[in-house]
Amino acid sequence: MSTTMRHAALYVAAAFVSLSLWAGSKPARADEIKVMASVALKSTLDDLATKFEGTGGGKVTMVYGLAAQLKQRISDGEADDVAILIRPMMEDLLRQGKLADGSLVNVGGTPIAIAIRAGAPKPDIGTVDALKHTLIAAKSISYADPAKGGASGVYFAKVVEQLGLTDELKAKTILVPGAQAPELVAKGEAELGVAQGSEIIPIAGAEMLGPLPGNYGSVTLFTAGVAATSKGPDAAKAFIKFITGPDAAPVLKAKGFNPG
Repeated sequence: MSTTMRHAALYVAAAFVSLSLWAGSKPARADEIKVMASVALKSTLDDLATKFEGTGGGKVTMVYGLAAQLKQRISDGEADDVAILIRPMMEDLLRQGKLADGSLVNVGGTPIAIAIRAGAPKPDIGTVDALKHTLIAAKSISYADPAKGGASGVYFAKVVEQLGLTDELKAKTILVPGAQAPELVAKGEAELGVAQGSEIIPIAGAEMLGPLPGNYGSVTLFTAGVAATSKGPDAAKAFIKFITGPDAAPVLKAKGFNPG
């Protein structure tokens, strides 16, 4: 091999090594985003995140949890790019300076509802009196432990109190840490489950009997926002635009949401 060819080969090898070292040490791309979202949105956002990535929108890392707990983590300084929580929580995070001004966008609302096992007889919950009778007659009722901050559990505990049934239902109430009530219903471990509608619909073996009736009806509105310290604000905005856009609407509806 001539001297010129040896020099060329050495140059190519050195360039390859330098490129490899650069590739191994380069920082995460700006279009890689971390999304912290309420567990009530898990089924929906898992689907939409995959579709977003399929459009070339970048890699999405989802972090799910109870809304109250995620809000606290964000307040304490945990880094993220997008937060999707209950509207009042998002407004509070905005006041704290944790979210970018003008970035809040409603994603969709879902009712607090009652789940029964698929194929089981459907008790009447069409009126407040009917709901009260059904709760008294049920062998067991499961919902999120209010002490852990689950929105549907906190709300339903207040409903039970207002109905004057706190003591009467205590012995047959099964509290769960998060969104597991519909799963217990599907397994036959609880006769009734109370959860967000979006937490009931994806569970095989469970079905939504209906939302709470009358003045006890409640729709939980989930809102997205860009983190004030996001390292990829453009990608974060693109993700929010996608999950609130026309391509996402059919998915939201199928998962139990009324789009924003």
